[in-house]
This record gives sequence, C-alpha cells and structure tokens, in this order.
Amino acid sequence: MEKRLYRNTSDKMLCGVCSGVADYFNLDPTLVRLGVVVLCAAAGGGILAYIIAAIIIPEKPQNM
Repeated sequence: MEKRLYRNTSDKMLCGVCSGVADYFNLDPTLVRLGVVVLCAAAGGGILAYIIAAIIIPEKPQNM
C-alpha cells in the first residue's frame, strides 16, 4: 500500500497538520508540534509553512 500524507482530524490541535506529519514519519505528534513551535519562534516562517500545509494537505478519509 502506498504511504500518503494526510491531515489527521482525529488527533488534532489546530488543523491536524502536525499529527498527520507525525503519522507519516512514525513519530510522536508532540515532537512534531514542538518542532513547529521552535520554527515559528526562531524564523517566523513556520507560521506560513503551517498555513500552506493546512491548505494543501488533504484530510484523512474516515474509513482509513
């Protein structure tokens, strides 16, 4: 089965982007969320990247 990146709507804080990335790379969602916070605080580009990802990445279908 082909691995796909989805926004996880069942384990989300804002839009489910971090949870979806964590599922894709088999990581803990908390680590991914902390990484995004660090990127947002350090460079400010993390906010724009998160918004773009929330728009581009599709939601995970309910039957998966």
